Amino acid sequence: MRVVVYNIQDFEKETLAKANAKVHDLTLISNPLNLETLRYAVGKEVVIISHKDILDREILDALHNINVNKIITRSSTMDHIDMDYAKKLKFHVANTPDSDTSLESVAQQTIKNLTLWTQNECLGSSCQCGFSCNKDKTL
Repeated sequence: MRVVVYNIQDFEKETLAKANAKVHDLTLISNPLNLETLRYAVGKEVVIISHKDILDREILDALHNINVNKIITRSSTMDHIDMDYAKKLKFHVANTPDSDTSLESVAQQTIKNLTLWTQNECLGSSCQCGFSCNKDKTL
C-alpha cells in the first residue's frame, strides 16, 4: 500500500521501517497532519497518524477529497478523530489497541493493519470503522 506516516519521531522511524520490511511504500513525515501538510497524502491510500494529529471534519473532508479512505492511528485512543464524521464518509479506521504500547508493538500492529487491509482481511480488535461489515471483528 502507498502510505504516508505523519508526526513520526526520529526514535520511531527505524522500528517502523523494520516492522514494515519494505512491504508497504511508506513516506515518513515528521510534521503533523494538517491542511498545510495534506499535500504529502496526495496519491496515498492510507494515512498513519499519532494521537497528536487532530482529525476534525475539515481534515477528514480534505482526506476524502484526495481519495484517502483509510486511517491508522498509532495509539489506542480515538478521541483525536471525529469518528462520527469518519463513519459518515465511510473511512476505514484502525488503531493499535494492544496493551503492549512499546515502540516495537505499535509498529508491528500498524504494519499488521496495513497488511490485513491489502489482503482484504478483518483487522479484528484494531478495526474502529464506524460502519458494519460482514467480517468478524472479534479476531
